[in-house]
Parts: sequence; C-alpha cells; structure tokens
Amino acid sequence: MRSGQRPFPWLEESVDFPFPDVETASPEGVVCQGGNLSPGMLLSAYRRGIFPWYGPGEPLLWWSPDPRFVLFPDEAHISATSRKLIRHGRYSLAIDTDFPAVIQACASTPRPGQPGTWIVPDMIEAYTGLHELGLAHSVEAREDGVLVGGLYGVSLGKAFFGESMFSLADGASRFSFLCLAMRLSDEGYSLIDSQVYTDYLADMGAREIPRGEYLRRLGDAMRSPDRRGSWTQAFPGFPRSAGYDRILNTGAHAKAASPDQSMDSGTR
Repeated sequence: MRSGQRPFPWLEESVDFPFPDVETASPEGVVCQGGNLSPGMLLSAYRRGIFPWYGPGEPLLWWSPDPRFVLFPDEAHISATSRKLIRHGRYSLAIDTDFPAVIQACASTPRPGQPGTWIVPDMIEAYTGLHELGLAHSVEAREDGVLVGGLYGVSLGKAFFGESMFSLADGASRFSFLCLAMRLSDEGYSLIDSQVYTDYLADMGAREIPRGEYLRRLGDAMRSPDRRGSWTQAFPGFPRSAGYDRILNTGAHAKAASPDQSMDSGTR
C-alpha cells in the first residue's frame, strides 16, 4: 500500500480491499499506510477492524490498536447528571438532518491538549460521501434552533463506528452520544467502536477489550445486513428509546412524589 509511481486506484463501495492481517500491526497499532479514502477502502477497513487516522501533512495511516476501546450499547452509563440533562429537555435532538455541519464542527471545534485536528479536508469529503451512500450518520443537538453539539460515525451490520463528537454547550455531546447508544440498543446493535481510550467515553461506560475479542464481536455484528439510508426515517421518534422513556418516567414520578427535592444531588 505504500505509494509508488502510479496513484492508488479509487475503489467503489462494492470493491473489497485485502488489507494486511491486523496481527501484523506495529505495537502502536499501525497496520499499513497509503492508499486513499475511497468508499471501497474505508468500508473494507471498518469490516476488518481497521480505521484511518492521520494528521495534516502526514501519510494516510490505517490502525487497529490492541486493546480496543468500545461501548456495548446496553452497558451505557447514564449518570445522575445525564439523567437530569435528558429530563430537563434543554436540547432538541435529531439524526441525519445536517451531516455536513456536524463533521465541519467536529473538525473546527478546539479540544484541550490538541493543537489541531485529524479531520482534514480529505476526511470530510470521504465521510460525507459515505453519508450520501447511507452508511455514515450524524446526531445533532440544538438549543433554540442553533447547532451546539453532536457526533458522526459509520454504521455497518450491527456495529456503529464512532468517529468524532463536538460540544459548544454544556453536556451537548454527552446527551447526543447517550441517546444514540440507548436507541442503538433498542435497534439490536451490539457494538459501538470508540477506537482509542478517552476518559470522557469511559465515564459513559466504554471500556478496553483485547483486539482478538473485539474482532470476534465485530465478526458477529457484520453478519447482519447494513442499516442504510437516512436514519431520520429509519429511527422514527428519535431520541425516544426504552431507556430514554424510563428516564423521563422516573423523573415524572420523582417530581410527583417530592416536588421540592432534586433527584440528582450527590455524585455523578
């Protein structure tokens, strides 16, 4: 896959590219470099537990780290603070209504400790293309009609590969992620791939598992058909889910029983 005399061919979504075995990855998790971000390359990579990650001016690198950082949708941790955020209704949530705005916001929103972004223009173009194919999706959190948070990722089989999220208001990205996780659980998804460890996602229930276990679970998830097309229609009533409704109902019962006390005091 290293670049040579001829440019690497553009692969359509139906083309399966034979990436190297992930067991040949470097200790850091780099499987190989080069190629391009065409649909065939990206989809072949995700189905093998590989993802692209590189910065401006760097070669295109393909990764499969060990351990792998994942969240199982039915293990999502909804803290007291998050329950309060859901019951308060501060943000309105939608899905697949403005993918371009979400990925642009993920690329441009500053992050503590990060001088720049890995979501380079080629990445934006590539994942927008997957969205147009009905395989990449976004969640949008709005306050008074203004986009203040959200996330995007790729869906294949019963796995969702989270790519990035952003927040311009307190808890907006957390709200987006947890509501998506609860709905994906209802829809039978077995895996949310978060790739590499972050404290932020660990606080919501994500954990590290060995790469071998990840690949077994991924293989199981890939046996289901892809959920293509707009999730606005595929997930009617979003963000409603069984878990979401339980939180709303618990809050309503608590208010009726004790209208002058908060149920969210104490630790997160």
